[in-house]
Amino acid sequence: MKASSQPAAGLDVVIVGAGFGGLYAIHKFRQQGLKVRAFEAGDGVGGTWYWNRYPGARCDVESMEYSYSFSNELQQEWKWSEKYAQQSEILRYANHVADRFELRDAIQFSTRVVSAAFDSASSLWTIRTDQGDTVSARFFVVAGGCLSLPRMPDFPGRDSFQGKLYHTGTWPHEGVDFTRMRVGVIGTGSSGIQVIPRIAEQAKQLTVFQRTANFSLPAWNTPMPAEYEAWFKAYYPARREKARYSSAGIANHPTPDKGALEVSDELRAKVYEAGWAHGGPGFTRIYKDILSNEKANETMAEFVRNKIRQKVKDPAVAAMLTPTDHAIGTKRICVDTDYYETYNRDNVKLVNVREHPIEAITPKGIRTTEKEHELDAIVFATGYDAVTGAILNIDIRVDGGPSLAEKWAHGPKTYLGLMTAGYPNMFMVTGPGSPSVLTNMITSIEQHIEWIADCLRYLGQKGIRRMEAQPDFEEAWVRHVNEVADTTLFPRANSWYTGANIPGKPRVFLPYVGGHGVYRMKCADVAFKGYEGFTLQA
Repeated sequence: MKASSQPAAGLDVVIVGAGFGGLYAIHKFRQQGLKVRAFEAGDGVGGTWYWNRYPGARCDVESMEYSYSFSNELQQEWKWSEKYAQQSEILRYANHVADRFELRDAIQFSTRVVSAAFDSASSLWTIRTDQGDTVSARFFVVAGGCLSLPRMPDFPGRDSFQGKLYHTGTWPHEGVDFTRMRVGVIGTGSSGIQVIPRIAEQAKQLTVFQRTANFSLPAWNTPMPAEYEAWFKAYYPARREKARYSSAGIANHPTPDKGALEVSDELRAKVYEAGWAHGGPGFTRIYKDILSNEKANETMAEFVRNKIRQKVKDPAVAAMLTPTDHAIGTKRICVDTDYYETYNRDNVKLVNVREHPIEAITPKGIRTTEKEHELDAIVFATGYDAVTGAILNIDIRVDGGPSLAEKWAHGPKTYLGLMTAGYPNMFMVTGPGSPSVLTNMITSIEQHIEWIADCLRYLGQKGIRRMEAQPDFEEAWVRHVNEVADTTLFPRANSWYTGANIPGKPRVFLPYVGGHGVYRMKCADVAFKGYEGFTLQA
């Protein structure tokens, strides 16, 4: 689509993003008769699954649950090929949804929103894009995603490198052939743990530059068992309902009633072995106190450390890969296929950059304080400016006043992770202060979009033109989010959950750790009370 100027009264809602949040927002709002337009930076739908095309990219939530629940016909007709779907299959699913529900005509692709300005006199948002568009709408919904703004570290000499530079979050659509190449991978978070085994299968030599060892659990991925798929589809209503009121928004996660220290060492060891054999991120939810009690957490952490030592043949390499500086689960828990085993390959080398930091990227490779590593390609698996990055990448203001970035200079402030005081008629999908990245994202996305849609219907019925979070309720919610986080081990880790991976970013625990089910009930209660904590003006 070309640049355009939309009449002020032409749109009800402008949406940022055409990932899973944006797609459902278009569908849901249209069902209510609202006129919507979405702007998407990519040239296709899918959000994070459009951008993250690196080898090994795969979801860490089971396919049968990492999918929309709003249409029973959709969830019955779609067939997943694997227990954990890979990127290409999830992208096909997103495209199927866009086509099946005829959503594409509402999306302007290859267009990035650069600014959004609210005018109090007209109660309208004016949105501008990098393609020259200027459109106005009553409501502004930011669904840009929690992990959509890649972080490319600014190492000295980065642009002098004579080989190829890649980031897992902006992978070439045509793919990359690493055959006969010397490759360096910087980062061992989720994307690094997924991409490293696949690159090792191709590259002549792979050098992994690790600052922090991370815990990773086996996926034990398999082709989708026909019997399991049939069972899940037969009981989808019950499974979805359980997910909606579970802590992580995942029906298949355990719902523990005991703590790790309440059982014998022998029983606990058996339970851990069974959990390991099952695989997946639900492992950290086997006991109710794993993420709140340091001693309980250590029993699980040491179990996993022993598994790492068993998998990695070289004791020195195993020691480097064994996490000792954070509690298991307090950084994004990773799910892998053959990650630790990859370090047994002759063509894979591990460099500890905490011990020997990277000094610079040179024309020939990467120089640490120990030596220069000559490389033909460098892959940055260095993550994202998580949760707030996509929101603050837009210049958002009200009546020409301070930007949202200025308001959030010392950390984000929201009410329920849905709105922020001082910025009327602007909603965030899985924003800071909501469960978001600690849950099945699609479960959280559906809950947010449905809450916003119900809210817009209510405003329309009551003739209300302006809705805004009240500062005192926002402050109370921020305190609550922090208080709940402080009852856990999460804030003790230097993770992207706290913004620790971005230099200069305020150290604030970004998601709400109280659980998806608890959060859902809180949101429902606020709506039931006539949107308590929000100022509504006709």
